[in-house]
Amino acid sequence: MGTPTIRIIIMALFSELRRRNVIKVALLYALASLLILWLVGGSLIWLGAPKWANEFVTLVLAIGFPVALIFAWVYEITPTGLHKSKDVDQTQSFVYKTGQKLNAAMAVLAVLGVLALVGERLLPTFELPKIIEPILLPPVYEVPDTAGVPEEIRAHTLDNGLRIIVWPDHDIPNVVMYNFVRAGARNEYPGITGLSHFFEHMMFNGTRRRKQGEFDETMEAAGGANNAYTSQDLTVYQDWFPRSALETIFDLEADRLHHLSIDPEVVESERGVVYSERRLRIDNDNFGRLYEQMMSTAFIAHPYQVPVIGWPSDIESWSQGDLESYFRTYYAPNNLTMVFTGDVLPDEIFVMAEKYFGPIPDRDPPSSITTVEPQQQGERRLLVAADAPTPLLHVTFHAGSATDPGTLPLNVLLSVLVGGSSSRLHQQLVESEPLALSVGGFQMEGLDPGLVYFYLTLPPGSEVSVVEARLLEELDRVANEGITDAELQKARNIMVADYWRSLSTINGKAAALGRAEVFRGDYQLAFSLPDELQAVTAAEVQQAAVDIFDRNSMTIGVLRSPAEEDEHEDE
Repeated sequence: MGTPTIRIIIMALFSELRRRNVIKVALLYALASLLILWLVGGSLIWLGAPKWANEFVTLVLAIGFPVALIFAWVYEITPTGLHKSKDVDQTQSFVYKTGQKLNAAMAVLAVLGVLALVGERLLPTFELPKIIEPILLPPVYEVPDTAGVPEEIRAHTLDNGLRIIVWPDHDIPNVVMYNFVRAGARNEYPGITGLSHFFEHMMFNGTRRRKQGEFDETMEAAGGANNAYTSQDLTVYQDWFPRSALETIFDLEADRLHHLSIDPEVVESERGVVYSERRLRIDNDNFGRLYEQMMSTAFIAHPYQVPVIGWPSDIESWSQGDLESYFRTYYAPNNLTMVFTGDVLPDEIFVMAEKYFGPIPDRDPPSSITTVEPQQQGERRLLVAADAPTPLLHVTFHAGSATDPGTLPLNVLLSVLVGGSSSRLHQQLVESEPLALSVGGFQMEGLDPGLVYFYLTLPPGSEVSVVEARLLEELDRVANEGITDAELQKARNIMVADYWRSLSTINGKAAALGRAEVFRGDYQLAFSLPDELQAVTAAEVQQAAVDIFDRNSMTIGVLRSPAEEDEHEDE
């Protein structure tokens, strides 16, 4: 059989398919199926239909497609079809009428398509990869694989690296969004210190689409509120809003990530705001002033020594190039983790994220922080002379990071020592003796090894050396004798109660998921605390005290008035 014969057969087959409307039926069915899938897919998300509903609709349409083609092909060779083809005026035949109707339907679709292109919102834009892939081949979202983790949580990473975690909670029609940006004081160096905190301000000050202040105005008009904070490791942005404002929030957040305006006039205005904030929180605040000096003394190499708000000379001298480079590097989607909790469905969040955040390009990841703080070779001391009615005593010891095995036993130890008015140090130094007006402490749980930090406020005229000696005596006692079983159980009870209390709100849920993902590498570890606490032993707590309360890794700082300093020198 030669080539001309094959060509004749193909042309005859094509002519027959066209005459019997098979091609028109196929085309119309495909277009109608896409429209149905788009409409049904969106409706199912808002109605909260089960996950299999999409697959069911797709199956029905897939079965109907060959049925429609077979009907179009077979009808004319049935007795009824043959009879009509011979005895009935062809303009009145079923085939002819069907063809006319198909022509009319395709014409209507064509007109609507043109109107959609002009009006942009009259019909969806059928971009095949975006329509077919998420509906016919829906992406596989990450599901929890650890016991005790709520099964409704889902996680997904966009192609540009943006990590998104969703925890539905339909108790109230509100939503919380946390955006964890891996940019903090540890990512800065001399010359650009304070930039992470500065962008916490700039992110609310206009984009190429929105003028300064419009971000807050739009969010508040939709019933939302926001805040942000910066630490040594992160800058975190928080939005609280009603479910009805969901798409507005996505638009706002995507706009400032993609089109932030770093206007020189706004920069100079915010530079002054930040400098005023520094005076308020550091220069004119005794605790802040001593804390800044303690951090820069306890760390001699690692960038945890950098104050979050920045050094004064750097605040005054950031350049436009510094700002633009820092934003490009650290506000890329592959450097962010977003968490949504509240009255949402994972599918709708991931679809919106793809729509609004997907077009933002990823960038080369920031350089890793490779500096390791060298082991301290002996205790360090500093004295800050400032007008202070009550002296301050701060004491630190080097400790581990958030993932260090000793971090949890050390937190249990801190609960025993400074956890409330019934804690050891409060009872000994505030209630019984009393040598201090207040005593507190915390552990830095960061990406890199940090500090255990104790802070005491003393009565006017106190002998700071006496208070220091008593504090160290109590720390030595817990290292030598450990804690009692009753103290261990009390600490567990307090910490577990605080843990569950934090997860009782959608805000607490978002914070917990994000911190576990960023600091420990897996959001599922946010649910491990109760079991981990139960496994902590008194021996592990004592060992933490032995390891940490080493005088060679201690830094002591005192803030008191110059008059008190002169009196002690005279003595």
